[in-house]
Amino acid sequence: MNRPTDLENAPTRTDEPDAGRRDFLKMAGAGAAALSAVSVAGAPVFAQSSKEWDKTFPKSDAVDYGRVTFTNRYGITLVGDLYLPKDRAEAALPAIAVAGPFGAVKEQAAGLYAQTMAERGYVTVAFDPSYVGESGGEPRSVASPDINTEDFMAAIDALGLHPSVDRERIGIIGICGFGGMALNAVAADKRVKAVATTSMYDMSRVMAKGYYDSMTDEQRAQQLEKMSYQRWVDAKADSPALAGGLPDSLDGVDDPVVRMYYGYYKTERGFHKRSVNSTTGWTVTTPMSFMNMPLLTYITEISPRPMLLIAGSEAHSRYFSEDAHAAAAEPKELMIIEGADHVDLYDQMDIIPFDKLQSFFKEHLA
Repeated sequence: MNRPTDLENAPTRTDEPDAGRRDFLKMAGAGAAALSAVSVAGAPVFAQSSKEWDKTFPKSDAVDYGRVTFTNRYGITLVGDLYLPKDRAEAALPAIAVAGPFGAVKEQAAGLYAQTMAERGYVTVAFDPSYVGESGGEPRSVASPDINTEDFMAAIDALGLHPSVDRERIGIIGICGFGGMALNAVAADKRVKAVATTSMYDMSRVMAKGYYDSMTDEQRAQQLEKMSYQRWVDAKADSPALAGGLPDSLDGVDDPVVRMYYGYYKTERGFHKRSVNSTTGWTVTTPMSFMNMPLLTYITEISPRPMLLIAGSEAHSRYFSEDAHAAAAEPKELMIIEGADHVDLYDQMDIIPFDKLQSFFKEHLA
């Protein structure tokens, strides 16, 4: 299993050393000194970051920032950014794993959430999922309902081994498509004590049924047939074809959802060179497994642990959160942010309800 060679000392507690293509783009949303380079194979490696700040948000002076690598159950090495409150006491702290949106990287919305929650007293990790960003896995720009669910569980593994973390007080935040993956992970992983999502997408539902479940059986069969034959093309080429990312300009683009995503991923506001949505898009065959493996089948098994679902009143994705809330067992809460659209909850600090997230995790990670 790969481990980085440029990592040094870990931040610890102070007392320790086409229409179809257009729809796909929208679906895609057009993450211790005692555990250093000498840690055993497979254990997470925590380290100070030697890289310059490359996030889409300003660096906070109130947190310590470092790096972590850890390996998931499939042997894929994931890379995350670790944030700890700078003014932390000796007692172990609650922790939160953060990932999303679907097609984004840890330098975008997930990192902003992680840093902000660290300012509020939590050890947090924002990580790149498998096959994306700085994380491992070949080929690139592939998503999987199973492997990406496992990525969250692997992040919980890593947090639970950090000396500043109370492993009995770990939660998850999932953004956009990784909101659905977060709920799926928590249903199975009983170590997680609370889960929150913002602008949640159920990627398996939208890929299998289209927006608002509008895809006909015939259209579904046609999509699966095209992707099935695409596999032969990819196998012959020895590399998968890419679906293509968001357009490079909005000339002639009237679709409000594409325009909304463009305003985040393709502008200075949220562009990042490693983001799938900012660049090449996913592989053409990425939807196949999502179309055949529903993510939220066991959502009731999150109970009795609490769930908070946050969505914008104007978000095209709002119904995913509403339907998940209806399907889940208590305790559960749905929070609708008036006037907000889907991507407002990626980075708009005056709109994202961080006070609510703080109070939710304070109560349920107590």
